[in-house]
Amino acid sequence: MEARDHELKKELAATLQARGELGAEYESVLVESFLEKVEQRLDTTLDRRVRRQLAEQQMADARGARPAQPETFGERHALGIVSLILAVPLSAIGVVNAGLGGLVVAWLGIVGVNAFQAARSGGLFRRGDERRPSDWKK
Repeated sequence: MEARDHELKKELAATLQARGELGAEYESVLVESFLEKVEQRLDTTLDRRVRRQLAEQQMADARGARPAQPETFGERHALGIVSLILAVPLSAIGVVNAGLGGLVVAWLGIVGVNAFQAARSGGLFRRGDERRPSDWKK
């Protein structure tokens, strides 16, 4: 990438030098020419990246891999955060209405909902970079 940057700097220097030699009346033509070169360079880079991503996706599809779904911290832990926030009022309501038994029931519900969500998303007892046994090829 540095070689391309060097070429682009050389093009810019040549454009500025030509502007100095030709005068201000050719400035718009010189700027348009330089911008066309930059646009071509961007198009080439973008096309290369798109082709690479398509090839990677086709390889993943051919192997039967699931598409990668990046998760942010908030998406991955939102239910846990909300559960902890709601745990305080649910615990208070459980204790006021049913004593220690109400507290236990409230927390069993909170833990149950979070355990179900973790098991459903496949993240209960594995790290995020491990594969599921159903993904293994024999």
